[in-house]
Amino acid sequence: MRYKSRKNWLKTIGSARSIERLCQEWMRVKILVQKFGGTSVATSEMRNYAANHIERALSDGYRVVVVVSAMGRRGEPYATDTLLSMFENASSVSPRDMDIIMSCGEAISAVVFSSLLRSRGHEVTVMNGAQAGIITTKDFTNARVLEVNPTRILHELGQNRIVVVMGFQGVTPEGDITTLGRGGSDTTATALGVALDAEYVDIFTDVEGIMTADPRIVTNAKRIRQVTYSEICNLAYQGAKVIHPRAVEIAMQKNIPIRVRSTALEDEGTLVTSHVSFLETHVVHDQLITGVTQTTHVTRLLIPASGKDGARVFRIMAEHNISVDFISVQEGKVAYTVPNTKADLAVRLLNESGYSVEVLPDCAKVSCVGAAIAGTPGVMARIYTALAEENVEILQFADSHTTMWCLVRMDQMETAVRALHREFCLEELVQQNVSR
Repeated sequence: MRYKSRKNWLKTIGSARSIERLCQEWMRVKILVQKFGGTSVATSEMRNYAANHIERALSDGYRVVVVVSAMGRRGEPYATDTLLSMFENASSVSPRDMDIIMSCGEAISAVVFSSLLRSRGHEVTVMNGAQAGIITTKDFTNARVLEVNPTRILHELGQNRIVVVMGFQGVTPEGDITTLGRGGSDTTATALGVALDAEYVDIFTDVEGIMTADPRIVTNAKRIRQVTYSEICNLAYQGAKVIHPRAVEIAMQKNIPIRVRSTALEDEGTLVTSHVSFLETHVVHDQLITGVTQTTHVTRLLIPASGKDGARVFRIMAEHNISVDFISVQEGKVAYTVPNTKADLAVRLLNESGYSVEVLPDCAKVSCVGAAIAGTPGVMARIYTALAEENVEILQFADSHTTMWCLVRMDQMETAVRALHREFCLEELVQQNVSR
């Protein structure tokens, strides 16, 4: 993936003297990319909160690029899922055509939001993904960014305009509209942040930042002030839905800091960066666990199988687009999880291929994530003890350098999350550090 820098773009225009002058001028400009999710632009009240954030950034001397998602969530008029529900038979629509309709929600959102900004006295330019220079692969409905050419955005910023970009979309080299898959507006924001050498990428949402656990489960969960790229990627991959891990991985390429913030608050939220400051050391590094998260509604499949059989099992799953997780391969058996929605299909395919399958439905994967796990003895013992004291049965266990996973029954998931959050004193350590 190539991101053409401001300096490289300027080298293509004008004389050597003017290039040098323009380069020096642009290097003094502070650029901020602010992304507003569906709930942040769904109502007039929330759009005004979002506009307030933009105006504060302008008053701080930033040139601002705004990325917007489609307004609202499923069931609301212009949400992407609502647009898709118009089709009685989605299989009759080609992926290329599907991307055309799926990009409409962001177009509506961008124009509505830009009209608000103009009504507040700002000059605004609206751009779709192609106009913003986002070039992608041809993988319709799940494209990857190949290149970002910010030439047109830089020109508009140079005219002191706010640039509002439709998130979640790009264009192939041939000019076909594409969408970027789940978390696509986050990806748009960080890709633009890298291309523009932004000082920050702000991801605005309906929560106050990255939390130590889901506050709907752990009522005393606390906001994490700072977290590393790798930790937030692990939290996101294991179920935390505040930011998409692919977006974080893009920002990490050039160490562009991300701030996950609440649209309704002025607080700076959670800072995601390559390292944490001294004041935050006790939150991330001296603290074994940064956060506890969960992936719900999965089914465990246990299959008597040899090594060659195991490879065949996973090939069958891949051929039918069934995502597998939590894989455990031991002598004579293979265990893994699939989403509940794919379980019946997976079992049928395995039975048709001659395998007997032991099925355990409705499970959940509970994950403890922390950079300090690596090389620290006793973490596994603490997890087992904490869950045993709450009579939570561990069905399967796995670990890596920064994450430990437990498979539990779905009806014990919330108990497990609370027990682990309490065991590693997440609310106490975060509170202590914030009060310093």
